[in-house]
Amino acid sequence: MKDRTAFQTETGIKTETDSKSSKSDMLEFLKDVKVNDCVKCRLSAARKRIVFGEGSPESKLMFIGEAPGAEEDNTGRPFVGRAGQLLTKIIESINLKREDVYIANIIKCRPPDNRNPMYDEIDLCVPFLKEQIAIIKPEIICTLGKFATEFIIGNDKGTISSVRGKEFNYEGITVIPTYHPSYLLRNPGAKKETWEDMKKIRELYFKN
Repeated sequence: MKDRTAFQTETGIKTETDSKSSKSDMLEFLKDVKVNDCVKCRLSAARKRIVFGEGSPESKLMFIGEAPGAEEDNTGRPFVGRAGQLLTKIIESINLKREDVYIANIIKCRPPDNRNPMYDEIDLCVPFLKEQIAIIKPEIICTLGKFATEFIIGNDKGTISSVRGKEFNYEGITVIPTYHPSYLLRNPGAKKETWEDMKKIRELYFKN
């Protein structure tokens, strides 16, 4: 197992701002050339669709979740089930639209029966996420839940309940963890805490 105190992967795509390729072009290249035909781990065997990510490549704000569910596997889009509907409402609560942000997961294929992703699966898939971040260059990342938070800020910072709402740094990007929408569906009492986290994100987003 790799050390999770840092996000240690190598990016393979040139992401300089003066590149002739647009961010959209670079994301499309990453998806078509590297991700769509990926068979690096066991999850590729049963997947229906790769769930790459969607939203504005120019966004200042990126949401990172855990893994696709059944509806995401069917559509190839992230966060389209009940948790996704709640995420859309959360985004709208801070005066943004879903298309204003970029949404991705640390895992691009659905784990069987919606189980938690295994660490070896994450190790093989997070290089794609790192490349997405390098291309988009968001100013703010909101990590949704334990797994996304662990792989962005490290697993030595505490539980999701102890780090949510706090500011961390990933390569110059402000990171604010919060609960995963699926957790909020099971524990609606935590929505109040998530709202406090989102108010911080809103303040940062509209600061400039």
